[in-house]
Amino acid sequence: MSGSRRPLMHRGLATRLLIGQTIVLLAGALTVGLVAAVVGPPIFRNHLLQAGHPEGSPELAHIELAYQDASRISLGWGLLISLLAAGAVTWVLARLLRRPLTELTHAARELARGHYAARVSITGSGTELDTLASAFNVMAVRLEGVEDTRRRLLSDLAHELRTPIATLAAYHEGLTDGIIDLGPEARAVLTEQTARLARLADDIDEVSRAEEGRLVLDRRPVSVAELYSAAADALREPYATKGVHLQTEGSRVLEDVLVEVDPGRVGQVLTNLLTNALRHTPTGGTVSLAAYRDGSEVVLTVRDDGEGITAAQLPHVFERFYRGDSARNRERSGSGIGLTISKAIIDAHGGSITASSDGPRQGATFSVSLPAPPQPA
Repeated sequence: MSGSRRPLMHRGLATRLLIGQTIVLLAGALTVGLVAAVVGPPIFRNHLLQAGHPEGSPELAHIELAYQDASRISLGWGLLISLLAAGAVTWVLARLLRRPLTELTHAARELARGHYAARVSITGSGTELDTLASAFNVMAVRLEGVEDTRRRLLSDLAHELRTPIATLAAYHEGLTDGIIDLGPEARAVLTEQTARLARLADDIDEVSRAEEGRLVLDRRPVSVAELYSAAADALREPYATKGVHLQTEGSRVLEDVLVEVDPGRVGQVLTNLLTNALRHTPTGGTVSLAAYRDGSEVVLTVRDDGEGITAAQLPHVFERFYRGDSARNRERSGSGIGLTISKAIIDAHGGSITASSDGPRQGATFSVSLPAPPQPA
């Protein structure tokens, strides 16, 4: 198909702008011409008769002909100048728009090819284009973050699976070759590694259901003090065994405050936080579980004086499989999914969970905020 027969939508921006303005100008010129041809002569003739020119005189016909010629010449020159002005304006606009649109198109193609580092510069070509470029860059940053998380997830998942699978494969080969006997020790190892794989599968399923909003919540009014006490009582023995002091604060202040939550799920969150604090607090340390009211929310905090979290680690503590110390093993630091599940559960309740720390060996604080009924007057 030749260029002259291409549909309008396939032409360049400048061509489409010029064609659009030309159509508008021609429509305007045609309207002016029709009005001047139909309405103008009778009005002009009436004024000449009122001025004293006799009907049918040669002067009257000559003046009317001059009027018509002047109208046509004026309309023609006006149309020509308008077309030239439209072409100049179109050229300027196309020049201003071509660069940002071309850059945006190129960046979108790179993004579609999986190159998530593509960005669009803010050229100052107009508020709308600058807003579009900013929105595109935000989208690209988020897609790049999702891709980084996906890659890290696959890498961490492979790392989590590698050890139990290698152990099971080694024992299977040893049993097949007769090198290893299926005694109590071998049975214990096989049972432990199989259970480890089962726990990992359960963790992955749990976090997937949580992040996809497929958690089933059994909401009912529950006393804050009940949630608080149940979480603390369930872990007093492990704390005593390790020699870490579990300190509770503020439960009596909220004895009469009810929150509409799933007590099992919120209890799971508090257990995760207390277990995480116990894991990273040395013998002789202290973990504080506190509760207080903050406006329309009830806040539960778990504060420890243990290892702490670096500024670089803080933004990632709720990511799947993330563990700040890469040297820790699974038994030492868990699967790295507990905090991710906790965040998804609290989000499903319409609350929030945050982490803060002053740095290594300065302890850490996790705060869970849940919506609460308004305080009585």
